[in-house]
Amino acid sequence: MKRLKNEPSSTRRCKLSHLLLVIGAVYLMFLAFKFRHFLEIAAMVSGDDSYVGLDSFSMVKDVEDSDLSKSFFSSVYKDTFHRKLEDNRNQNAPMMPSKEPLEEEKRGGTKTIKPIQYPYGRITGEFMRRRNATRNFSPFERMADEAWLLGLKAWKEVENYDGNEIGQSSLYEGKIESCPLWVSMSGEELAGGEKLMLLPCGLAAGSSITIVGTPHHAHQEYVPQLTRLRNGDGTVMISQFMIELQGLKSVEGEDPPKILHLNPRLRGDWSRHPVIEHNTCYRMQWGTAQRCDGLPSRKDEDMLVDEHLRCEKWMRDDNVDSKVSKTTSWFKRFIGREQKPEVTWPFPFVEGKLFVLTLRAGVDGYHISVGGRHVTSFPYRPGFTLEDATGLAIKGDMDVHSIFATSLPRSHPSFSPQRVLEMSEKWKAHPLPKRPIQVFIGILSATNHFAERMAVRKTWMQSSAIKSSNVVARFFVALNPRKEVNAVLKKEAAYFGDIVILPFMDRYELVVLKTIAICEFGVQNVSAAYIMKCDDDTFVRVDTVLKEIDRTSPSKSLYMGNLNLLHRPLRNGKWAVTFEEWPEAVYPPYANGPGYVISTDIAKFVIAQHGKQSLRLFKMEDVSMGMWVEQFNSSTPVQYSHNWKFCQYGCMENYYSAHYQSPRQMICLWDKLARGRAQCCNFR
Repeated sequence: MKRLKNEPSSTRRCKLSHLLLVIGAVYLMFLAFKFRHFLEIAAMVSGDDSYVGLDSFSMVKDVEDSDLSKSFFSSVYKDTFHRKLEDNRNQNAPMMPSKEPLEEEKRGGTKTIKPIQYPYGRITGEFMRRRNATRNFSPFERMADEAWLLGLKAWKEVENYDGNEIGQSSLYEGKIESCPLWVSMSGEELAGGEKLMLLPCGLAAGSSITIVGTPHHAHQEYVPQLTRLRNGDGTVMISQFMIELQGLKSVEGEDPPKILHLNPRLRGDWSRHPVIEHNTCYRMQWGTAQRCDGLPSRKDEDMLVDEHLRCEKWMRDDNVDSKVSKTTSWFKRFIGREQKPEVTWPFPFVEGKLFVLTLRAGVDGYHISVGGRHVTSFPYRPGFTLEDATGLAIKGDMDVHSIFATSLPRSHPSFSPQRVLEMSEKWKAHPLPKRPIQVFIGILSATNHFAERMAVRKTWMQSSAIKSSNVVARFFVALNPRKEVNAVLKKEAAYFGDIVILPFMDRYELVVLKTIAICEFGVQNVSAAYIMKCDDDTFVRVDTVLKEIDRTSPSKSLYMGNLNLLHRPLRNGKWAVTFEEWPEAVYPPYANGPGYVISTDIAKFVIAQHGKQSLRLFKMEDVSMGMWVEQFNSSTPVQYSHNWKFCQYGCMENYYSAHYQSPRQMICLWDKLARGRAQCCNFR
């Protein structure tokens, strides 16, 4: 008998039923193995005691005040497709240990010693054991012990440093430099160095840089992110290069800020069209990119840069506007309107062909021309100035033949502490109050961040709550390998009275020790109900943070900030975490480091555990705090309060704290706040 067309076949029914059975089995396996763990973490964070099967977390009751109703995700820089040129130091992911990691060794220090008294601040205590016990140290403890011994030696050198030498050193006094009007470099000279040309006094309006080069032909690269999108094929043809103006003298020992990042991508990227990207970067935090892809930008007045379009038009292979152009052209001819001939140029860079690029500094922004034709313009961004652009870096798929910079400024004051430290009585800190206070704010800072500290003193440290001593703020700074820098730090601390000097050599991996010192200071030196930790490039709206704290229940322990849930450690790249450092698959719930608040009972717990040498330390201080709060939460309920407005990346409207703010952006934010507007001063 002939089967009807619309009658489903038994084979198809069979396949569909098998598929549904497989999906159901996978779902049941998920419930059996993973869902319980997920509920445990969710219950711990939200304070829900309805899940009675938990035995590794405490039940948190009646946590109506915690603000975890919003979903949250990891904010990462999305455009990783072409970032390989910036960091070729990626390493292979460490192999998972063949055997189970050993039980974590107890880390920590000895009992707290009395602070060394100085008129400008306090050194909070000894963080690690002495050299005679190093044979039992973990790698972290050995690193800390070495930093402690080097710090003690550096501090003795500072004490013996002649005060008159500080004022006479070129580091401090900031002598006026005499700089050339023009600078040139050949391709051989550029390749022989670090592909960097120095601009001794930066740039000024009217300065221009001409680069003659030839782009390489495209080469094949493997991009893991494309593997899933292309059914296993992650290879792509790439031809791109980068031209960057960098602030080489802004801060020593850090990646210089990218005052202008110009990135032509000849083979395109995810857009599949040739593109020119412009951006800025401060402390490894990228701004919002301006992308030119062949379509002209709007001619609105606020979009023009010195009367130039931000993006000029060039020919594209998709001809997206050809039909509209032909229709419009025919209509204009029909009604007899005169029309000017339009010339559309191709993409200005061609693989294997010579180009001449000119970068000119205008009044409102940078202007890029290729072959004498204007291509793009990029407006100046707050916090990035021409005078700071003291280096030109060129890297990527390009042969440079010559560089010529002209109309350069003839003089520029050195980037020195004397230039930024404003020795005025009004910026001095008040003495520590003898009565209890509401919040103590510990600010992590590096030795040579003179400009950052001065910007904080002149802005949010002038808040009414701090001026009234209801809130106290102090900088926590370790020592620098250069004794001149330490000597200037000592002079700064003695004058302003707002710096706590920690006698160990500063390292990124030891930032967690500064966090412990903040807890000690907030409990022992001032009697604070809450302790806030932030960085010296964080702008804090102190009054708003106080109001946010007041909304929580004072009878419950508090952990407040921009919380992360189920974050996984990065196993490769520049910020890789090895299995030896963190064997677990996920981090505990933790608040982002640029700004978070804990109640004083949590700080006392951290100090007590540290004194017993039972405090587990990890190089990422914000994860460490999340781990300590999780441990405290197992015996005492903690309300976890989450809010996006403790910004991790840059700034957002009506922020509580804004991160990655340069000194100039700090001043801008304070000026806007004085006018009653909590608005950002950047384009992130």
